Amino acid sequence: MLMNSSDTMPALARSAKDWVRILAKYREPSTRRSILELLVTLVPFTLLWVLAWTAMSISAWLAIGIAVLNGFFLVRIFCIQHDCGHASFFHSRGVQDWVGRCLGVLTLTPYDVWRRTHSLHHAQHGNLDQRGIGDVLTLTVDEYRARSRFGRLMYRLYRHPIVLFGLAPGYLFLLQNRLPLGLMRSGRRYWVSAMATNVMIALLLAVMFWLGGMKPVLLIYLPTVLVAATIGMWLFYVQHQFEETHWAKGDAWQVHEAALAGSSHYVLPTPLRWLSANIGIHHVHHLYSRIPFYRLPQILDDHAELAVAQQLTLRESLRSVNLHLWDDKLKRLTSFREAKRQYGPA
Repeated sequence: MLMNSSDTMPALARSAKDWVRILAKYREPSTRRSILELLVTLVPFTLLWVLAWTAMSISAWLAIGIAVLNGFFLVRIFCIQHDCGHASFFHSRGVQDWVGRCLGVLTLTPYDVWRRTHSLHHAQHGNLDQRGIGDVLTLTVDEYRARSRFGRLMYRLYRHPIVLFGLAPGYLFLLQNRLPLGLMRSGRRYWVSAMATNVMIALLLAVMFWLGGMKPVLLIYLPTVLVAATIGMWLFYVQHQFEETHWAKGDAWQVHEAALAGSSHYVLPTPLRWLSANIGIHHVHHLYSRIPFYRLPQILDDHAELAVAQQLTLRESLRSVNLHLWDDKLKRLTSFREAKRQYGPA
């Protein structure tokens, strides 16, 4: 596609609202393509499950290794469920809602609960006045310094990599998702979503136990889920936790600007980009969430300025683990150490 002169402008020099209008033409899903993407994800996932089950009779470690590989396909299943939640996967809202609910049994994520909390994340991301649901908790330097010694310790523990990427993923998917936390008083619908998902998960586990005892649960099911949960947590983290992300409060916050400037473009190798269903093109996704994931690369091809905006490489993403606080004066994420050097001991 030929670009006109205005298409060569830097991404952030153009209004985020203008980008919304430009991106609208990419929003329509292809039913054929969506079905294909579903098949090329679920079929390998199922085959790897069968292969891991067969491998249990040969070696427990072989079964675990196959389960770990299958965790990547479970990430892709979650990403498809994610698109269903944004009404971007099929033309029929009813069809994609039921596809999302079924996939939610595999991902241990009640679909209707997640769809609601994730919509709040999109609506409030980058707003310092509206934090708490669907985000990695991020304090400002001033908020952190105003906390008690115990409060600062708790925040440091929360932001530690062992907690964020070791303990939190299992807690979130195995335990927290079993109740509609955050929506406990929001109506019957979310309780039905959580409890129905729990019942189906219990039935699935019961069938596994009936057929193979605890071995498939311990050697296949749990490794697959925990690997997928950890990868998912990491992807969610790097999508918004990078040095020059965007946070604001009051009238200075604007939803489209926060979406574009506060979300990264995670540049991944092709196999990882496929397994994560292009979720790394997150700045475009946040700006226009109704675009199917398989159309996102075409947008970068058509608009080179979006391709270079907010790029975050694998190496750079590893350094983002050391960013903990939003510096409201410098307008960037900073580390505990840097905040102490800049502003003195808390």
